[in-house]
Amino acid sequence: MGAVKTDTQTRNYCSIVSKTVAATLCALLCSLPLTAQVPSTTTPAVKPVYKEIVDEIGRTVRMPQPVQRIVSLAPSLTETIYALGLQDRLVGDTDFCDFPPDAQKKTKVGGAINPSIEEIVALRPDLVLVTKSLNRLETVRALDNLGISSYATDPHTVKDILSSTERLADLLGVSETGAALGADLEHRLADLQQRLSGLPPRRVLFVVWSDPLISVGKNTFIADALKWAGAASIVDSSQDWPQMSLEEVVRLQPDFLVFAASHSDSAAPGDLEGIAERPGWRGLEAVRNHRFALISEAVNRPAPRLISAIEDLARQVHPEAFPALSTDPNERRPSASLPPPSVATANHTVEACACVL
Repeated sequence: MGAVKTDTQTRNYCSIVSKTVAATLCALLCSLPLTAQVPSTTTPAVKPVYKEIVDEIGRTVRMPQPVQRIVSLAPSLTETIYALGLQDRLVGDTDFCDFPPDAQKKTKVGGAINPSIEEIVALRPDLVLVTKSLNRLETVRALDNLGISSYATDPHTVKDILSSTERLADLLGVSETGAALGADLEHRLADLQQRLSGLPPRRVLFVVWSDPLISVGKNTFIADALKWAGAASIVDSSQDWPQMSLEEVVRLQPDFLVFAASHSDSAAPGDLEGIAERPGWRGLEAVRNHRFALISEAVNRPAPRLISAIEDLARQVHPEAFPALSTDPNERRPSASLPPPSVATANHTVEACACVL
């Protein structure tokens, strides 16, 4: 009986020890942090890196780094992105962004004045490019409220356009490309300056719209572009897009009438020579002598392609500076249509009048 009692006591003792050890282990495990109990298999999210920069209208902008997805809200900015070779980063642009032709394939977010904020958000851009002369402050504010970074450009002269292009290249990480492009454009302008040196400027009327007659003011980049081409606008107005009376134009008698070509299917055709049949236009010597200059619609956009339009205008109003070209007055350029403003012109002038960025 004594041995049985001893075995029973032993078993009871072991049971008590086991329960005590189990309780102690449980308490230790419960006191450990949750992360120690269940090892995490997820990688902590990497916070985006931002860089603060000041855009061309003085706004401080927080720009994510690097910028991989861009939405452009102006044809000129779309052209600049392509000129810098960054078209693969362009995920969306406006209905009026039509050059180069590949730009027409990009997702459209509406017009420059009234883009669809919902469409922009859906494209998940790192950066939206806007320009003061074309886009509205309300658009920028809406983007800010959604935490979408926007950068504004504001060039007023040809030189401003070149520096703006190079600055944008720096911000987007292609400084060398921007510098090379800027150097090429500077070289072409210098060549023009040398060719036109000593030649009196041609007095011209740049026709934005023919009815009513609208031209460009003296403070616009187009007026500055005319100067680089060896021309001078007869319009001395501080308004960007002044309406002119035909009587005043007849009094001023410009040497040439300058038109921007239209590639819009909606542009009504009309022979340039046929302008002489319009009431009042026959009073202009430039009309009677067929002194018309028709240049690319690129003249309406503050982008690198503007330099090509300047060169084209210089050749037409100063053929003597380009001896390789014929100076025979009977060998005029082929008859071309006299458009109302092209889609590009309307987009950069009529829309620009309402902008308050």
